[in-house]
Amino acid sequence: MTTSNLETPTTSIRDRIPNWPADYAERYRELGLWEGKTFGTRVDEWAAAYGDSTAIVDGEQRISYRDLANRATLVANGLRSLGIRAGDAVLLQLPNSAEFIVTWFALQRLAAIPVHTQPGHRHAEVGHLAGATGAVAYVTTGVFNRFDHRELARDILDTSPSLRTVIVAGDLGDHGSDDRFVPYSTLSTAGDDPIEDVAKPSDIALLLLSGGTTGMPKLIGRTHDDYQYNSRAAGERSRLDKDSVYLAVLPIAFNYTWNCPGILATLRVGGKVVLASHQDPAICFELIERERVTMTAINPQLAPLWLDERSWTSNDLSSLRIIEIGSARLSDHEARRIIDEFDATLQQILGMSEGLFCATHLDDEPELLATTQGVPVSVYDEIRVVDTEGNEVPTGEVGELTVRGPYTPRGYFDAEEHNRKSFTADGFYCTGDLVRRLESGHLIVSGRIKDQINRGGEKIAATEIEGALLRHPKIRAVALIGEPDETLGERSVAFVVVESGTKSAPNRRDLADFLGDEAGFAAYKAPDVVRIIDEMPLTPLGKMDKNALRQQLAGA
Repeated sequence: MTTSNLETPTTSIRDRIPNWPADYAERYRELGLWEGKTFGTRVDEWAAAYGDSTAIVDGEQRISYRDLANRATLVANGLRSLGIRAGDAVLLQLPNSAEFIVTWFALQRLAAIPVHTQPGHRHAEVGHLAGATGAVAYVTTGVFNRFDHRELARDILDTSPSLRTVIVAGDLGDHGSDDRFVPYSTLSTAGDDPIEDVAKPSDIALLLLSGGTTGMPKLIGRTHDDYQYNSRAAGERSRLDKDSVYLAVLPIAFNYTWNCPGILATLRVGGKVVLASHQDPAICFELIERERVTMTAINPQLAPLWLDERSWTSNDLSSLRIIEIGSARLSDHEARRIIDEFDATLQQILGMSEGLFCATHLDDEPELLATTQGVPVSVYDEIRVVDTEGNEVPTGEVGELTVRGPYTPRGYFDAEEHNRKSFTADGFYCTGDLVRRLESGHLIVSGRIKDQINRGGEKIAATEIEGALLRHPKIRAVALIGEPDETLGERSVAFVVVESGTKSAPNRRDLADFLGDEAGFAAYKAPDVVRIIDEMPLTPLGKMDKNALRQQLAGA
């Protein structure tokens, strides 16, 4: 007998995200791009097809495809016993772990919506996400990277009216007597009753975070249909199959690690996912040897560390076939070193949570592998490179990358004003990335037009940090600028004008402590460099002149 979820999916989340026009949706279905299945259905299909094959390796723990489906059912029942229903948003903030993957599929079984929250997010970000989505539950961990997430969860509970429950994968610590806190281990004791899949393929399957250029990150709703096509097309570009072994190094809540092609594309074809608990290349190289890893994905920040480790490691890396690098522009110099020093193919990518995913072909010429960020993975991705007036520029000239396609949504979650600015009337998403398109179709990233700093793949909204720093008692004016950096891609530089009478100007540590302790921001958002200036340059209209500050940096 089938047990109902007690409610059909609510429409509140779905209705707050624009649909694809009906004619486009019909075309994508007719072409077979949208296959009309939910992730809840998929995990059962994988269990039937791949059975006892290993799906996930997490430390000494090995989970088969059949086990993954069964565990997802158990955890889904546990979540349902806590009152989580179809259409509910649930914050998911876990490190790279089997619990993240199992919980994600458990939520899919319930037609609930996981909100991907990064391990480094703190009160400002998590509180914003809880309020914006009306999340009813928060799945988190204990102490991770010397930070106690249980204390953060308590603060979020106290300030978020919709939030009822915190589920902790680990010890409850001092919160054992708080009935709002639930041990993750108890979820699988609620039984394994069948759960009806009440989701529709066009429903929102998850909410991802944008890089954000103003204020807090915007939310991006991805449907079962479009996200699975994203996975399929990305996996085909990397030629994933049942013998593929994917090493997840970067946080798996990233769209990059999760689905480009990442974990979901590997599971789709019956491959094996290996979870790295740390980004240390020595640990990763041991896993590559032990599990015979064939593909992994890192960012430019890790590239020099991997190159250094490669020069003297004794680990056998001969199984490694693809090193994917993205989330920020990789320097041509380091790209050539990767190509020369690893017995694996470099695959550069340009991707975004908003949809579009580009990757180099595995058999591209070395020069294209070293200098470009690939071509779209779908022939149905419609690309325009435009000038400031929206007119397409000639091939080879720099313009803004805009895109429309079968896995690029037509708008952000609950953000009409942003949608008017970010999407054209005919549905093209304006990425803010400046690119050049070659005759071959390959894209080369030249920069960004948005006031955003891309620090090692982490996106920092300058205006957000400036607004927080202006609350510092010693700061009268502040501007945050991105400066090119060989390791990070960009580092953040804070130009600070101090209040008159200040005896000692704040340094980097002072500002990092203030942003973390007083404003509740993630550590990566703290400025890398602090420059004290006498006065802030202004435009003729009296606005902060960041171009003048950028010229100062260039001159220095």
